[in-house]
Amino acid sequence: YTMEAKRQLDVLDRHLGEHQFLCGDSVTIADFACWPWYGESVYGDKASEFLQYDSYANVAAWSGRMKVLPPVKRGRVVNKTWGDNAMKERHSASDFDEVIPKDAK
Repeated sequence: YTMEAKRQLDVLDRHLGEHQFLCGDSVTIADFACWPWYGESVYGDKASEFLQYDSYANVAAWSGRMKVLPPVKRGRVVNKTWGDNAMKERHSASDFDEVIPKDAK
C-alpha cells in the first residue's frame, strides 16, 4: 500500500509541476474530489512523515492553493463536530458566518 501511495503522489507531483491544478490551470471538480485524499489527508499526521510527504513540493503547493478556496473552507466545517470551527448542523448559508470569519472567506 505504501509504495502505491508514493507512486501516486509522485505521478501527481510531476503533473502539478507543469500545471496549477489537476486539469490545467483552473480549478475543477477533479481538484475538489482529490484534495481530501492527496492534499489534506497526510498534512500534519503520522502518514505525512511515513510517506515523506515533504518531498512532494508540487503536491504541497497545490494543497495550499486548494486550502484557501472558499468552497474548501466551507466544506471542511460542514458537519464537523470537534475542534475549532465546528458546525454540527447547517440550516442556512448564514450558518457559515458563525464559524468562518468573513475575512477568511
